[in-house]
Amino acid sequence: MDTSDVGEAAVIPSPEDVAAPVRFRRRRWHTVFVVVLVVIVAAVVILERWSVGYYAITPGDAAPVASFIKVPAKLDHPLTGTILLTDVYETQLNALTYLQERFFSSVAQVYPASEITGSTPANQYIDQGYLQMSQAQQDATAAALTYLGYTVRQRNAGALVIEIPAGTPASHVLKVSEVITAVNGTATLTACALVNALHSLAAGTRATLSVETSSISANGAFVTGPTVQRTITLGTPPKGLVDTGCGPPTKPTAYLGVETAQQLAWDFPVKVSVQIPDVGGPSAGLAMTLGIIDKLSGGDLTGKRTVAATGTIDPQGDVGDVGGVAQKTIAVERAGATVFFVPPQEYAAAMSKDTPQLHVYPVSSLDQALRILKRLGGTMPAHHVSAQAAP
Repeated sequence: MDTSDVGEAAVIPSPEDVAAPVRFRRRRWHTVFVVVLVVIVAAVVILERWSVGYYAITPGDAAPVASFIKVPAKLDHPLTGTILLTDVYETQLNALTYLQERFFSSVAQVYPASEITGSTPANQYIDQGYLQMSQAQQDATAAALTYLGYTVRQRNAGALVIEIPAGTPASHVLKVSEVITAVNGTATLTACALVNALHSLAAGTRATLSVETSSISANGAFVTGPTVQRTITLGTPPKGLVDTGCGPPTKPTAYLGVETAQQLAWDFPVKVSVQIPDVGGPSAGLAMTLGIIDKLSGGDLTGKRTVAATGTIDPQGDVGDVGGVAQKTIAVERAGATVFFVPPQEYAAAMSKDTPQLHVYPVSSLDQALRILKRLGGTMPAHHVSAQAAP
């Protein structure tokens, strides 16, 4: 071919010119990658700061309850088995963790915050949980010592503050776990006595409260404080508010704005200390009761088994309902338990997570749990026999 036909129109590109579009494409994809990465990082930051009003309940720990219980050395016994208490983790979710727990976790349950905290203001929720643990420790001690035959005495000690709705007259004057013992010099040794004392007062008047400034430590210990006088201006009762539970329903004449329970002072003939750090709520009641009995009665209550329990307890030994049992079942399985006591209402939830190695038993009372342990080979203490008091 005659190259003269081509003339100046035939230009052969250099290697650098050929590579130029490739470099351009590489720069373009690098830019796209950086932009996408920035968008993802920004989205994560936004989702982490976006509160969605949900909590996740996930399996917590299953720990030997005996490690938290102290009894007099001469009454303490070495243990041949293990009794586990179990808890769950409650985690307040942001938008990012909500997506993780809701769609990618096989063990979490997600609930609206209202189902976890109820009407309790957020700044009181943790304190309320520790207060419930403190009361559960006292109730467990009373139930255990009563079962063992000790004489346990109690007396009314005031109206225990358990919740203070936001914006009420009491919200700037009282704290959760404090105890109201008098109004204008009139003793209020029961919650109903407090209601009756307020019924004689009018909205807008000032009242002087005698307040025991008690508090709760993070290990559930109730710390009694000095009694002080606090003055408060009573409010107008909300429309439709009616006091019940202290006789016939009555419309209040003045409004303090506080929820109370009966504060009891216990006289235990055996010095029992139960301190469980960083765990709130009453659900360890049954486990604590069994642990106290085990230490005081010979140490072979479980028949050398690893036994777990969840459920509230009252001084009479009745077991009450708790939450998060499905997650607690996972925790006790991981800890090697072969027996798990749960309230009857939670039996189905526990069975939904059980394995062939774990036997779940619904129990409504301490007596029922002890009868099952006896059937499984445990050594039972003498029930309701004379027992000597110990320091």
